[in-house]
Amino acid sequence: MTESWLHLTVHTSAACLDAVANFLIERGSSGVVLKRRAVEAYFPNNCDAAALKRAVHSFVMEVVKLQGRSSKPRLSWRIARPENWQQAWKRFIRPSRVGRLFWVTPPWLTPPRFRSRQVIIIEPGMAFGTGTHATTRGCLEFIEQVAAWLPAAKFTALDVGTGSGILAIALAKLGAKRVWAVDNDPVALAVAGKNLPVNRVADKIELSGMTLSRLKKRFSIVVGNLTAETIVELAGAMAPRVAVGGYLILSGILHDKAAAVLRCFTPRFRVVKRKRAREWMTLLLRRR
Repeated sequence: MTESWLHLTVHTSAACLDAVANFLIERGSSGVVLKRRAVEAYFPNNCDAAALKRAVHSFVMEVVKLQGRSSKPRLSWRIARPENWQQAWKRFIRPSRVGRLFWVTPPWLTPPRFRSRQVIIIEPGMAFGTGTHATTRGCLEFIEQVAAWLPAAKFTALDVGTGSGILAIALAKLGAKRVWAVDNDPVALAVAGKNLPVNRVADKIELSGMTLSRLKKRFSIVVGNLTAETIVELAGAMAPRVAVGGYLILSGILHDKAAAVLRCFTPRFRVVKRKRAREWMTLLLRRR
């Protein structure tokens, strides 16, 4: 067991949190906790601390610059008391009730029992999507609504940037006859690949690293919980994947960037609903 840990706290804007968290994991953090305006991370105290601190500082400053934020981020480091963080970080994870139909839980906890709710089991790992983030919750709530409007076991779905696979799992559990889940991150594909069989939906989900340009099918539902910038970049490839009369669910969008995203999909799509949670916007569109 590691003797001690380096505990890092990065205070910055909500727009930068996800990118910073992903970078800290890539740099070897054994546990990352996202808060409203901060990220906490733990590193084994046997690493090159000076090099790590320089790399983290440079990355955070670059992300803030790219996001156009004027406020200066604050980074604080300390030595954490000895403990097995690989297990201790689990105390931050709780079963989460999402929408009207789901409990999202890690595999080591049992969610409360409600006949009206289905359980999604997600192993928190190095891939985005545990059901607690506002963007994931917004997508799950819109998926519930759209699935109720479509014929059961007849609709198909595409999850762009599947991450942990949580949205693809929800689509399968709500009746999609087939779901394609794509991601260009091998780590995400590995995490999702473990979550599918645990939820007994592996036979309904096609997990792939293929690009959207290679995918020629059209789907009743397309969902993308990405970032505004990535959605704008992929809009030309994503829009044709939605069947006529089908639905497009988009999230990971800061509310002040929602208009730029919508411009990429008009006039082919109309806005059905918008859901705002703090800084984040989730959009439900329908193809005309």
